[in-house]
Amino acid sequence: MPDTSTISAPGSRVGRPVADPTLSAVDQQRLWEELAHGCEGCGDPLVRGLLATGIRNHATFANALAALIGRKLGDRSVADDALSELVTEVFLADPEIVAAAAADLVAIRERDPATADYATPFLFFKGYHAVQSHRVAHWLWRAGRRHLALHLQSRASELFAVDIHPAARLGRRILLDHGTGIVIGETSVLEDDVSLLQGVTLGGTGKNVGDRHPKVRRGVLIGAGAKILGNIELGEGAKVGAGSIVLESVPPFTTVVGNPARPVGTRHSALPAFTMDQMLPPIDYMI
Repeated sequence: MPDTSTISAPGSRVGRPVADPTLSAVDQQRLWEELAHGCEGCGDPLVRGLLATGIRNHATFANALAALIGRKLGDRSVADDALSELVTEVFLADPEIVAAAAADLVAIRERDPATADYATPFLFFKGYHAVQSHRVAHWLWRAGRRHLALHLQSRASELFAVDIHPAARLGRRILLDHGTGIVIGETSVLEDDVSLLQGVTLGGTGKNVGDRHPKVRRGVLIGAGAKILGNIELGEGAKVGAGSIVLESVPPFTTVVGNPARPVGTRHSALPAFTMDQMLPPIDYMI
């Protein structure tokens, strides 16, 4: 599926799509130049080594990302270097994983007001790290290397407090804002341009087997602490209020809040994952 992200000139904010956002694509070389540019202003001697090993010592975005995942997830069971080499092999086998990782990074800068450059989320945002670790684990899962995929899931859960089953399917431009406490179950699907805040659960409703987890369509925004349970669908552009418990499918471009969640206000037309607007729509009644 085509990418919707755009890259700005070095030093500026990310360019906003001016027409159909599905027509533009991430230029990985230019993104890599932006990453390197983000390191130039740092004079802290204690951080220079981190910037070097994380970004400057690598020739490409893919190489740096493979090294980062290896360094983060490596342990006594699977050494850093061996894991980085494995991730590099996965990237060579499926370049779409790298393209998705680049698109995710651009999406973070586009949507997160706390992000001043690309280097910051690349090096420090555990939501980003969790998604990229999952992309590798998902490839391993589909390749039949399931114990290794589960090992990466376990390590990512320990390190990032984000638990994504390797079988879950994620699109591009995924934002896990803060990340802490997010759980995404085995048969979950997240389409492109989805934003989740901390504490979100995409879970089942019991001991059912088979297809039992939520399907999250394009442009959905799920607020902090929301629980989406069961094989239900959040329609395109839906918004789920913080702390809500969603047990039934949500129509497209509809806001739901509460326990159990219910629609409020009138339907909207924008994709809330882009705006990150968590406010409720105007309502004409009080309970």
